[in-house]
Amino acid sequence: MLAKKKNKNKDTTTEKMTSLCYTTIMKTALIQQKYHGTKAQTLIETTRHIAAAAGEGAELVVLQELHQHEYFCQSEMTRYFDYARNFKADVDYWGKVAARHKVVLVTSLFEERAPGLYHNTAVVFDRDGSIAGKYRKMHIPDDPGFYEKFYFTPGDTGFEPLDTSVGRLGVMVCWDQWYPEAARIMALKGAEMLIYPTAIGWFDHESDGEKRRQWESWITIQRSHAIANGIPVLSCNRVGFEPDPGGALEGIHFWGSSFVCGAQGEMLTQADTESETILYADIDPDHTRQVRDIWPFLRDRRIEKYDCIGHRFCDSDPDTRTRPSV
Repeated sequence: MLAKKKNKNKDTTTEKMTSLCYTTIMKTALIQQKYHGTKAQTLIETTRHIAAAAGEGAELVVLQELHQHEYFCQSEMTRYFDYARNFKADVDYWGKVAARHKVVLVTSLFEERAPGLYHNTAVVFDRDGSIAGKYRKMHIPDDPGFYEKFYFTPGDTGFEPLDTSVGRLGVMVCWDQWYPEAARIMALKGAEMLIYPTAIGWFDHESDGEKRRQWESWITIQRSHAIANGIPVLSCNRVGFEPDPGGALEGIHFWGSSFVCGAQGEMLTQADTESETILYADIDPDHTRQVRDIWPFLRDRRIEKYDCIGHRFCDSDPDTRTRPSV
């Protein structure tokens, strides 16, 4: 049975800031779910959860990475490219869902851009069903059980926040969440929150200690983005065990644990590691402004000293320190 979690940390402050696009407390919903065996059944469940979230007053709904299908990147199989060929129909479907329930909807879809050219793409719909924008996943992993480089071309949209009726959203995808540079650029371009549709989990053969370290690292890096940039972070992960279709590995146990943290990294709400859940949190723009005022990290940046960050590694080899002129 689907669990329902609500944020208990709602601030009752009535004075609202005017510099952010969203100026009142906004209810958000993250839909953490498992794959239901087929795309058709999974869409039914996801759409039902969106309707339930809208009925609870959610204005912004976030779905997990590649939410229409199993996490197919556990193996390298060309048949899965067929999933991307329905990209236009998928966009049309989710636009209608957003319009029907009058929510801003963050989706994560497999996009065929051209034959042989595919992206892991977050498409964001405004509450009227129009496309607010899309983000193509920039950082692509290639690890055992996560063979994404076989499927996805690195994104070319850059780190550009998307303007919606509920604010300017810094949407990225999964592996992007490990890179502070990406979060910083989104914040410097005016993102009012960072959003990460995600698919991450454990291998069951790993020790309990290793599982704990991975899980804590995943949470810590994202909370640090909130702190360093003074904006909330919303991270929506899938849940449940999915076997490796190729049989090389036993499969992945996706650890759920979707969460929302505030601008100081404070945990507003978090799901467990096993349950399908609609996770609610209230985002207060006053709190974001107050944090930026008392922790002015952006003010104190020494931007004239950061040239090295544009290099692969800051060593003394002149060949690695020279970039071609444009």
